[in-house]
Amino acid sequence: MKSNAIKKGLERVPHRALLYATGIPHSEMNKPFIGVATSFTDIIPGHTGMRDLERFIEKGVHTGGGYPFFFGIPGICDGIAMGHKGMHYSLASRELIADMVETVAEAHQLDGLVLLTNCDKITPGMLMAAARVNIPSIVVTGGPMHSGNLRGKRLSLVNDTFEAVGKFKKGLISTSELSDLEMCACPGAGSCQGMYTANTMACVTESLGMSLPGCATALAVSAKKRRIAFNSGARIVDLVKKKITPRKIMNLKAFENSIKVDMALGGSTNTVLHIPAIAHEAEVDLPLELFDRISKQTPHIADMLPGGAHYLEDLEYAGGIPAVLKRFKKSIYNVNTVSGKKIHSIAQDAEIMDSEVIRPLNKSHHKEGGIAVLKGTLAPDGAVVKQSAVSSRMMKFKGIAKVFNSEELTMKAVLAGKIKPGDIIVVRYEGPKGGPGMREMLSPTAAIAGMGLSDSVALITDGRFSGGTRGPCIGHVSPEAMESGPICIVKDGDTIAIDIPGRKLDLLISKKEAENRFKKLKHIKPKIRKGWLARYAALVTSASTGAVMKNTN
Repeated sequence: MKSNAIKKGLERVPHRALLYATGIPHSEMNKPFIGVATSFTDIIPGHTGMRDLERFIEKGVHTGGGYPFFFGIPGICDGIAMGHKGMHYSLASRELIADMVETVAEAHQLDGLVLLTNCDKITPGMLMAAARVNIPSIVVTGGPMHSGNLRGKRLSLVNDTFEAVGKFKKGLISTSELSDLEMCACPGAGSCQGMYTANTMACVTESLGMSLPGCATALAVSAKKRRIAFNSGARIVDLVKKKITPRKIMNLKAFENSIKVDMALGGSTNTVLHIPAIAHEAEVDLPLELFDRISKQTPHIADMLPGGAHYLEDLEYAGGIPAVLKRFKKSIYNVNTVSGKKIHSIAQDAEIMDSEVIRPLNKSHHKEGGIAVLKGTLAPDGAVVKQSAVSSRMMKFKGIAKVFNSEELTMKAVLAGKIKPGDIIVVRYEGPKGGPGMREMLSPTAAIAGMGLSDSVALITDGRFSGGTRGPCIGHVSPEAMESGPICIVKDGDTIAIDIPGRKLDLLISKKEAENRFKKLKHIKPKIRKGWLARYAALVTSASTGAVMKNTN
């Protein structure tokens, strides 16, 4: 066992003394040491129920024959961090989380890891760490929240609070209605109720083979989730004994399976950042173009919020990820999973209990998957759009640019009524370096949707979008403005052409005009020049490569 490095031999007398000081019985010292990385916190709804799951993981580890050691990992709620300085820290926290799990696991020579996670950057950060340290690991995602309910109408966070801001500004709802919505939209513990980033990453994790079957959609407060937590605790000990490490699970074929499920569900565009980052740590080459290739081959079969009608609880009751895998059994790779079962076996044993929520392939909502990768004169290295959440009339669109150098300036213009049909909002200097931290633009996109402009206004940014974004919102424009990408020379009044079916994003100015603008270019100063975010900005790479940190060696 790896932990023998801290508990075996004469020279480890002081190490054992410290371990005994924790209360570990002598009889447990020879068992596998299992680290349980828990991201419990009182401030994230997706994580407030984790104290309960910790107990069941602990019981499972003991039952399996291991000894658990819990350690804390911080988390950020993207919803609470949205629309202000806090969002600079969200994507950057992914790197800190990976580093912290690596640090504790390596410093204490742990034999295995149970990674208890749920929300947006915490799940990919933990998976990055698992791939990096490559000791047996299993992920337990905390589960989605139940839908809210107000006078018989089901509610979700994004559609009924973020978009309510725009509706209120336009006079479509009253102050009392707004107050009722904010009290009722989120009824308790769990990740937000649609196919936003947290739930998308949970589904990706399960289809990647890194969590037990059914884990992704099992509801946060359910007995089923408790049982999955217990079984995960027991299973990690088997993984340690059999030396089944993350890189034996997370190979290229497994990543392709996870991308296919992501496309079928119409998941968050943030996966185009997170999956490549996880693959990078697993030393798997996964280019941006792979997402587009798989999307073109994968029908969109689940009409999930925010662009669709179904909640995560609907997907759970329809059979969850195993049922989605069943639809694609003939086109997915039969790879191993942490459960000990292969993907085809999981798919074969699944039952599809609602064929409207998880449609047959020949009755899909769209012929292609949820995400499209666009390239052109505005985005030579690529840009990303959730095409499943774009109306048919906006799949091809020419508009007039209105340019802003920050999210705050954009939001001010939107709420002031300065955005009109036919406009294309360009938000720049919000990329990984320019943000720094590549902030999500949910506040302005939700306000646009709430004001009824989703079918007449587009938004383009070198930042990114929440999984809750819907409409013609194109993010991850690369190279970003701070790296002198073409987005930095766009001017008010320029014409921009969007062609999602043709995978094109073009700034319609002449080559000579572009060259003249680059010669006269003066960048804005970095928004944050001290602390962790300044260091992050100096080392982070492009969105097209997953916004991973440069290796300084």
